[in-house]
Amino acid sequence: MTHPIAARPHAVGSDRPGSRLRSYARLGKLDVYDYYLSIVLVLSAVLLPTARFAAADTGTLVVFLVGEIFVMMGLVAFDDLTGFLDGSDLVNYGPDNPRRRKSRKPLVAGALSPREALAFAWVTTAIGGLVWAAALAIAPHRPLWTVVLIVALFAISPQYSYGVKISYHGFQEAFLVLLGGALVMAPYGLVTGEYSAFVLVQGVLFGFGPLMFGVYSNTNDVEGDRSVGRPTVAALVSPRGNALFIGCLSAAEFLLGALSSAVGIAPWWFVLVMLPATVWRLRQYLAGFRQGDIMLARKRGFTVHRLSVVLLIAANLMAGWGVAG
Repeated sequence: MTHPIAARPHAVGSDRPGSRLRSYARLGKLDVYDYYLSIVLVLSAVLLPTARFAAADTGTLVVFLVGEIFVMMGLVAFDDLTGFLDGSDLVNYGPDNPRRRKSRKPLVAGALSPREALAFAWVTTAIGGLVWAAALAIAPHRPLWTVVLIVALFAISPQYSYGVKISYHGFQEAFLVLLGGALVMAPYGLVTGEYSAFVLVQGVLFGFGPLMFGVYSNTNDVEGDRSVGRPTVAALVSPRGNALFIGCLSAAEFLLGALSSAVGIAPWWFVLVMLPATVWRLRQYLAGFRQGDIMLARKRGFTVHRLSVVLLIAANLMAGWGVAG
């Protein structure tokens, strides 16, 4: 019997160096930069007043970002490998699902073998860990909570769909939010040495971005996930229940900002600054569950996330400039 990680033939032309590099870039999802925006968000939170911002802060953020890119490349490569081996990606990216581009999945397309994908995942994860260790070494601050958070983040990231397979035990949605929050709080702690409730709120809102295009992907991929026992909410409940769940998540995102303003964690105007993202989130929901176009809704999720990051950056700069809170 052939071992599941055994090498298999590549697609025609996949042995060209340029093609191979593109395949690895697709495996690492380098074109999906949404989690990497966490560093820009943190920069906006610490930049003002500029008198307190030092060269060491810039170096720490840059090095942390490089490590983040490698760790995330490993995470998504492990995810693709598991999805290929359990057959769910073959369903979700098969001929019955023409709106999902098979070229984005180099294992499904035959451009890479499982063995190559596994090696890529481990190597990128290891590099990411070493770079994060360097970020800790050069950071101006190393509070214990930040060190523990970075170590936990590095240890848990590969377990999303490989090893422990967190996303196969009903925790996928929570993981996505927590991952986004950790990628904001960790570099913030390294640069400032402080905990900030306002930055934590921003981290959770940042994590909502990937969550809110993830749940629409899960809605589209429900048959593939059910076939392999991956318990996303979409796979566990009825279509009506899933629509209600996503509606509640959309409302919770708005309420988090509103309550933060109401209780003084965030400036009173914070909820107003975030209103354009709330409007676009509503448009996303209507596209998915009023128009019935889940993939359009998923696409709008990227727009909402990137808009939210811009608005969060604006809020940080306003707070840094001393706009009345």
